[in-house]
Amino acid sequence: MFVFYNPKGIGDVLIVPLKNGDRYEVSHESYGPIVRITGKDQEVLGYNIFRAGELLSLPNEGKITLTEELLGQIKDLFRENKLDDPLDVDLSPKFVVGYVEAKEGHENADKLSVCQVDVGDEKLQIVCGAPNIDKGQKVVVAKVGATMPSGMQIKPTELRGVPSNGMICSQKELGLPNAPQEKGIYVLDDAYKIGEAFDF
Repeated sequence: MFVFYNPKGIGDVLIVPLKNGDRYEVSHESYGPIVRITGKDQEVLGYNIFRAGELLSLPNEGKITLTEELLGQIKDLFRENKLDDPLDVDLSPKFVVGYVEAKEGHENADKLSVCQVDVGDEKLQIVCGAPNIDKGQKVVVAKVGATMPSGMQIKPTELRGVPSNGMICSQKELGLPNAPQEKGIYVLDDAYKIGEAFDF
């Protein structure tokens, strides 16, 4: 999970995004330097923590990987300001290297493939529409819970009646510079290890 800190662009604020919501149905409530942002039905969408550089030990600026240490500091800050939200977040990497163990045609769609992908700690079934997907490839997998650079969240879904848990990514979807325009997933070279976090 990532948090964001851009003191030159927006000031001394740590942005902790949890979920996407309808920006027209957002409300907020302050607890000292913490602003809790909620959406429809009071679902918590995230937090803005002001004076973050003073109150937290931030390792750098920009996109920051949320670690156990930083999460602990944020939870302490919540307690100090009488905000009893549990802040239960999954810190396991959401973008990982996967290995396509098997690929079959989709029974209800000619241009979709049903892939069995080893991501190290589990095997995922992912429906993929890329023309260059094939068995034996190492690929970038956005696991359920990942937030794409576009803001889209990866959720369990069904594509034409077949369950899909995750997404095999293209360079363009990952927002990589100089990404090719043609459709196709990003095939990694063999130096990458299955299950390791893919940083971009």
